[in-house]
Amino acid sequence: MLEVVNISVSYGAAPALWGITLEVKPGELVCVVGPNGAGKTTMINAIAGLQRVREGSLRFNGQDITRLASHRFCDAGIAIVPEGRRLFTQMTVLDNLELGSFIAKAKPHRQASLELVLALFPALKVKLQSPAGALSGGQQQMVAIGRALMARPGLLLLDEPSLGLAPAIVLDMFQAIRQINAQGTSVLLVEQNVAMAMALATRAYVMEEGRIVMQGQASELLTRPEIQKAYLGVDVEAGE
Repeated sequence: MLEVVNISVSYGAAPALWGITLEVKPGELVCVVGPNGAGKTTMINAIAGLQRVREGSLRFNGQDITRLASHRFCDAGIAIVPEGRRLFTQMTVLDNLELGSFIAKAKPHRQASLELVLALFPALKVKLQSPAGALSGGQQQMVAIGRALMARPGLLLLDEPSLGLAPAIVLDMFQAIRQINAQGTSVLLVEQNVAMAMALATRAYVMEEGRIVMQGQASELLTRPEIQKAYLGVDVEAGE
């Protein structure tokens, strides 16, 4: 489905990513974890067409999309839930959701897609006519995910969906992501909550300083001492 091959990205003369290679197979839920400043958001923005790739290639469903116009990535079947949600806060929840379905292939299915989103996030049913900015952080994240799903993507990109949310809401959010994947949508999840992301994903990549430094089955990576020490605060050698 998604093949990212040796991509590099720069901001002007400043390199941000070096030789990133990863893949998401049909039906997979893959996570990318790492510390702040590792380049995770830059990477996911490049995959979404929001940041130009300097070197390397992006392929989606066999099509080279490296030089595709940014607004065509959604047409191709890729939707992103950006860090910070980026809703139109003065518009209603319904208007925000419907904005996700304006591409040609999604518009005829708008009502069916809306019903699926509300089944996934029932708390939004009574909020459809409320301004998006009046919602709680968790509800706003539901709207952001719902808006992306309204485009009926084959691949959903999620950038830090747990950011700023209460622990109980984070659990609900990750359950929803699991359900989205179970319904057939492939997911690439960028997340700082390493334990929860790896518990959710089938495979994982670890990023540091703009590079992939580790990859493998998520359950196996989670047991590695260096991962536990760096990201979970567990020093296996010290017995902590």
